[in-house]
Amino acid sequence: MGALRRVVVPAIALGAVGVLLTAGTAPAASPSGRLPSLGVSPPGANDFDCQPTERRPFPVVLVHGTFLDMTSDWAALSPTLAAKGYCVFALDYGGRGTGRIQDSALELSEFIDEVLAATGARRVAIVGHSQGGMMPRWYVKHLGGDRKVAEIIGLSPSNHGTTQPLAPPLDDLGVCRACGQQVAGSPFITRLNRGDETPGPIDYTVVSTKLDEVVIPYGSQALHGPRTTDVVLQDRCPLDVFDHVLISYDPVAIQWVLSALAHDGPARPSFKPSCLLGS
Repeated sequence: MGALRRVVVPAIALGAVGVLLTAGTAPAASPSGRLPSLGVSPPGANDFDCQPTERRPFPVVLVHGTFLDMTSDWAALSPTLAAKGYCVFALDYGGRGTGRIQDSALELSEFIDEVLAATGARRVAIVGHSQGGMMPRWYVKHLGGDRKVAEIIGLSPSNHGTTQPLAPPLDDLGVCRACGQQVAGSPFITRLNRGDETPGPIDYTVVSTKLDEVVIPYGSQALHGPRTTDVVLQDRCPLDVFDHVLISYDPVAIQWVLSALAHDGPARPSFKPSCLLGS
């Protein structure tokens, strides 16, 4: 329980921030109009001297969600992956993910090129939260990422947009261009999902929570393709209490990530995580 408390306490603090942001109380923008990030790598990430191994051939790139950054989103998962022997990398993009998603995908593309050049790896695995689980699909589909990505694992990804009514006003107010683009049925979401939702020789895993209050309905996060596994946390652990903002800190969600990364193919639907808190 001590380890669990250490994970849950920062997650609760992050959740409080996320609720304020979702309600439209965003940090003040910098003079450039972009929301500032700390620029501090999470523990275990961004060692550009790290070399992949035969057992862990793909560097893992962590992609944060809207209004978050690499520091706040990956303080639990990054050190966990590093301890398991992965080369872990994380980036800040798009002014806390508020800028135009196509531009953020270009930033991701440049970052992945840096990771591949430094590590000598052929491809990377991506773990993304919210927009960070969806935006890499634009990179794959429109920016040549299908040649550089082996796997995408999305935690509460906005794959088919959201019906959250606060998203359009945040765009209208000039606070968050990406929020408007993530509305269900937007031109961006429509183009993203036109044709093949899961292109490339890539494994796709989606981990969702029934308690999602941001990307709703939670079932809209699922993808459909031959190399895809869609997971709902409460289907295995009915008492899992983690919501959209906190999912990257959920020990059960982290188990699904580790399971998906540990073998070829997406997460195995038969995987049985260890449920916590009596669930």
